[in-house]
Amino acid sequence: MLKLIGKPTSINVRKVLWTLAEIGVAYERIEWQPEHVALNPNGLVPVLVDGDFVLWESNSICRYLCGKAGRHDLLPADPPARARVEQWMDWQATDLNASWRYAFMALVRQSPAFADPAQVAASAAAWNRNIGILDRHLAAGGPFAAGEQFTLADIVLGLSLNRWLMTPIERPDYPAVAAYVERLLGRPAYREFGRNGVA
Repeated sequence: MLKLIGKPTSINVRKVLWTLAEIGVAYERIEWQPEHVALNPNGLVPVLVDGDFVLWESNSICRYLCGKAGRHDLLPADPPARARVEQWMDWQATDLNASWRYAFMALVRQSPAFADPAQVAASAAAWNRNIGILDRHLAAGGPFAAGEQFTLADIVLGLSLNRWLMTPIERPDYPAVAAYVERLLGRPAYREFGRNGVA
């Protein structure tokens, strides 16, 4: 049986939990222990153990799970369609994550290392600008990030939107994003692992 190491309150672990729920694969979740650093030298979760195969990095784990399960609806086999999904997954992991980090660490985690009000404001503004990119994209196409079909891109973006909605910042009115979140709420796995009140 697959083993998933990490706590379910972690946004990156919840990406994998949501993916596992969508593909219907049995797994055992294990809490992180100090000895698990031997599996991931970064000391971070999630870590997936599939027999002798060990994988870390949440987006890579999600891709692996869909590939192993043959779920081309979530991660297409067609190169252009797959690239579109991976484009939004990579944007979430890079541009979007980089924009929210300072504001989130200051306002939600309340880390003393992130206490500069000017940098909090700049981070929140950059975060909102990036959500605006997604809003315009959804308004022009949609209904999902990569087009007509729900994919892995929506799993990683849905969790990021939950974090944006849960963080105490001023947010612009983004109607396409609001409608997108409502569509995601139609999926039981999103209700369980996405919009669960944990940023």
